[in-house]
Amino acid sequence: MDSLRGVFRLSYSQKVFLLATVPLVLAVSAVSFLVLTQSRQLAEREIEALETQLIDAKREELLNYLSIARTAIVNIYGRAAPDDEAAKLEVTQILSSLLYGQDGYFFVYDYDGNALVSPRQTYLIGKNWSGLTDDNGVAITDELIRIARNGGGYHAFTWSKPSNGEPGRMAAYVIGLQDWKWVMGTGIFIDDVLDTVAMARADVEERIQRTFFLVILISVLAVLGVFLSGMILNLRERRLADAKLKNLTQRIIDTQEEERGRVARELHDSISQILVGVRYALELARRRIQKGDTRAAENLDSGIDSLGGAIQEVRRISRDLRPGVLDDLGLGPALKALADDFAQRTNIKTDLETAVFRNRLDKDAKIALYRIAQEALTNIERHSEANTVSISLFGGRSGAILRISDNGIGLPARIRTDPSSGLGLRNMQERIDQLDGTLRLVSHRQSRNTGADIEHGTVIEATVPLTHMLHPQASRPADRKTAS
Repeated sequence: MDSLRGVFRLSYSQKVFLLATVPLVLAVSAVSFLVLTQSRQLAEREIEALETQLIDAKREELLNYLSIARTAIVNIYGRAAPDDEAAKLEVTQILSSLLYGQDGYFFVYDYDGNALVSPRQTYLIGKNWSGLTDDNGVAITDELIRIARNGGGYHAFTWSKPSNGEPGRMAAYVIGLQDWKWVMGTGIFIDDVLDTVAMARADVEERIQRTFFLVILISVLAVLGVFLSGMILNLRERRLADAKLKNLTQRIIDTQEEERGRVARELHDSISQILVGVRYALELARRRIQKGDTRAAENLDSGIDSLGGAIQEVRRISRDLRPGVLDDLGLGPALKALADDFAQRTNIKTDLETAVFRNRLDKDAKIALYRIAQEALTNIERHSEANTVSISLFGGRSGAILRISDNGIGLPARIRTDPSSGLGLRNMQERIDQLDGTLRLVSHRQSRNTGADIEHGTVIEATVPLTHMLHPQASRPADRKTAS
């Protein structure tokens, strides 16, 4: 429960920011929702009105075409008897000749569903199409017959265009020739109307989206204004903290990758080679044993010796990663082991001088100082060309001080001007910053080939404040016998 309170505990500036922005965000969200809803409703009404207007225009066009057809056959139909086949033939011929546009024509069905006239789709003529439906299941022939028997009207359905055979939306108008029990009508494809309506709807939706984004943009700008006005006093500190955290994260990643690379190289160059040698020695011993060769014992002894070397290498790598002596005996013995290993490995003379702190340094300080010493020795081995190194650990009024100096060629001008440009120095600085300590760097660059008698080398001094010194009663009795 306490951890949850800690997570949700807000600072004063965060409370002020939330108090100013939450009502603003809620108000803008409500206004945006209302504006968008009303805009969509208004746009939908406008689109429906446009669609109705365009459909009405198409219907007027259908009525005009049908009026022309009725005028063409009215005299023949009016004088003919219900069974006048000659008059019916003449009417079908007249209607078949009345074509308009690319897909416009007149069609005739009898009340039983038989197609009598279809000049642009002649394959329909002479067949019964009762029960015909379109792809959407809308009845076509039966519905046209029903409408015609009731006096005439409109019907919309999907129909193939005569010009290209592709399906399109057709609006048809039919009337009934009741004496002959015929359905006469014509239709117009209204795809252009539907396309116009779709384009209008897409344009409206685009405008609504643009309005929505503008509202969001204005809202964001308003929130940013409130945020900037409330945070202006600590903006610079926040930016510096963010930049520092970003750099720290990158340095941690770089350090991890460097350490992994170092461990991988050591495993490959030392342990892997030793284990390969052990394997060859054991295989040779096995072959000699099979042959009864008495020299097999020599190969076994060699393999055992090599295996012991591998064990020592594993211990060394483990000690480099996390020295157990640092936790068990303290910083002084850990530095002694580090210095001895460094001197043995590099043949660089290494002097160590420590003061007894009675294990008074806390855990964070011991780890930081040890890692700084480890990093410094690594840099000396790689870059300094030194032959003497001096390490001293002592106490002062400001706290515990670790000083590491060498007689090498010194640091390049770029590093001396900006120590943070070096990964190792950045790691040292970051570790000491975590302890609120200080890191001092003094370096004189001088090439040994000049022969000039000028002081050269590098001195690194890390100081840990007294706040990281434990009280005597905080130390374990067993640890008081050991160095720091």
